[in-house]
Amino acid sequence: MTIYIVRHAKAGKRSEWHDEDNLRPLSKTGWQQAEMIAEQLKKLSITSLISSPATRCVQTLEPLAKAKKLKVKVDKRLIEFGDVADMLEIAEEVEDSTVLSSHGDMIPELIKTLERRGMKIESKPDWRKGSVWVVERTNRGFKSATAWPPPQIED
Repeated sequence: MTIYIVRHAKAGKRSEWHDEDNLRPLSKTGWQQAEMIAEQLKKLSITSLISSPATRCVQTLEPLAKAKKLKVKVDKRLIEFGDVADMLEIAEEVEDSTVLSSHGDMIPELIKTLERRGMKIESKPDWRKGSVWVVERTNRGFKSATAWPPPQIED
């Protein structure tokens, strides 16, 4: 059983955004990354898409949602500065072939927590925006994880 954990694609600079940070959208480069992530994942039997409420996370999954004719569900357990225990709960309960979209503070904490519980990391860790973690689960827990690097776009 496999789940996919996507760090949101590139967004506008936090320092240049003057509204609530959760409303900060993807940049032009981020949209290109989101399209390329969709290209990678659309060939797979994706069953559901679940995102942090942050606009940039939802937008990262929108091209895949369109390609797979799925809706992006929002779950606050994936929010930035959240509780890793909440994120672990969602990772344990989602159906096979679910894609989760979250943040650069949450994904490393989740992967490290799972590694401490015995999950094998089978690639060099990659926490960059647009990276995808492919996580293999069994009925007894999390078995292994591989990081796909983010799509490279020329800025």
